[in-house]
Amino acid sequence: MQLIPTGEAGKPRNQFPPVYVGDTRIHEEAIAREMQHHPAEALAQAWHEAARSLVIRELLLQQACRLNLNDIDDEEERLAQLLELELQVPAPSEQDCQRFYAANPDRFCSPTLMALSHILLAAAPDDIEERIRQEEAGRRLLSSLLAGQSRFSDLAKQYSACESRHQGGSLGQISKGQTVEEFERPVLSLNEGLHPELIESRYGWHIVRVDQRIDGERLPYEHAKPNIRRYLSESVTRRAFRQYLQVLAAETGVDGVDLALPGSPLMQ
Repeated sequence: MQLIPTGEAGKPRNQFPPVYVGDTRIHEEAIAREMQHHPAEALAQAWHEAARSLVIRELLLQQACRLNLNDIDDEEERLAQLLELELQVPAPSEQDCQRFYAANPDRFCSPTLMALSHILLAAAPDDIEERIRQEEAGRRLLSSLLAGQSRFSDLAKQYSACESRHQGGSLGQISKGQTVEEFERPVLSLNEGLHPELIESRYGWHIVRVDQRIDGERLPYEHAKPNIRRYLSESVTRRAFRQYLQVLAAETGVDGVDLALPGSPLMQ
């Protein structure tokens, strides 16, 4: 819940500049109410996002009025009609889609699958001494495995803090997004076999063996094209909307808030 500092009669303290769209003021009370929809760690950030949202809405409503769309009672429908009239967004061409497909091969592959086994030497992230001890223990165990002096499954059963120790350390089959990022990032680049280095995660240190690796295959262009077309269309629409708002702001005048827009759509 966003806490808003208040002054007399429960009104927000006057610690931010007044906000205007043309001659219309966006009042502090409206911004304070809007802040509940823009949670943020800092009060100033929540205020700015709320004020910006109301400024954008006011810009669009004023433009709808100039275009005589006020006979549409529902504001959401009025704004939708405005954008349909005003935003000229070309559909992505076949050449656009093909270029995007060629330039982003990794985005259109089936996931790489890995059958993994590991030995977890657990230590809390903030327990520095224990992490050092477990790293040293892990290096000893790894040296024994690399020298062929021990069996992976035996060491997993004896030393691993993971429940997979009951299956000789086997984690089964995993793919991207199924484990913590700091473990997944190095593991998904490994080849089959015992990895000769320890891998660190928030849980401690891991000795990792890749039992099987099945690399993802690139999807055919025809399978990827609907997603590419949708992505490019949304991207062009966002860019056109930002430019449209910048023109409206320049023509109408906006004071008291930075109208720099994020990459996501504004109308939420």
